[in-house]
Amino acid sequence: MENNKMQVAETLRNAPNIFDHPWIIRGLERIALPLLKWRGWTHHVEAPAEKKYVLIIAPHTSNWDFPLMFPVGLLLKRRVRFMAKHTLFVGPVGSVLRWLGGIPVERGSHHNFVKQMADEFGKAEEMVLIIAPEGTRSPVKSWKSGFYHIACEAGVPIVRCYLDAGRRRAGIWAPFYPTGDAEADMKALRADYDQVIPRYPEKFIRSDAA
Repeated sequence: MENNKMQVAETLRNAPNIFDHPWIIRGLERIALPLLKWRGWTHHVEAPAEKKYVLIIAPHTSNWDFPLMFPVGLLLKRRVRFMAKHTLFVGPVGSVLRWLGGIPVERGSHHNFVKQMADEFGKAEEMVLIIAPEGTRSPVKSWKSGFYHIACEAGVPIVRCYLDAGRRRAGIWAPFYPTGDAEADMKALRADYDQVIPRYPEKFIRSDAA
C-alpha cells in the first residue's frame, strides 16, 4: 500500500503527461473531434471555469466509453488525470497510461487514497480527476462513493460527464457542489443520468430502480 502511495505521488507530480504539451493537445483536437463527428456523435461541452474538480463519467457499460470521452476531455483545457487498476501500469502500456494521465490504484486502500488525493488537490494549481463512479461495466445498484469523499475532503466541485449512445451525444453538466449530505447528494448526482441512454442499457441501473 505504501508503495502504491509513492507511485501515485510520483505520477501526479513528476511523470511526463500529454497535457504538458499544448501543441500535442491542439493536434489531437484537430483529429479526434472530427473523428467523433464522423462517427455520428455530437458534443456539448462548456469547460467549467473552476481549475480543480472531480469529473465523473457515466453510464459506464462499454470499453468504448473512455475512447469516446477522450475528445471531449481535450476541450476541458485542464490537466486531466484518471484512475486505473495498478496492474495495468507495467511495461510500455504503463508508460503510455501515465503519459495520458493515468494514476495506478490498488483496491482496498479507500481511506488513505481519499486523503492522499485530497492533499494532492490542495497542492495543485489545477487538476481534474476523472472517475467512473460505477466502478465496473457490470450493472450496479449503488455507485462507489470515493469520488464524492475526495471532492468533499478537497473542497472541490463535481462535474458530471455523460455519454448518451442512444442520441450519440456526449457532454457535461454544470458543476455540482457537495453539501456534505452524502445520501441526498448522491441521489441528486445520479438523477440526471436516468435520461441518458447507455450503449448497453441492460448494464445500467437507473437511480429510481436502485
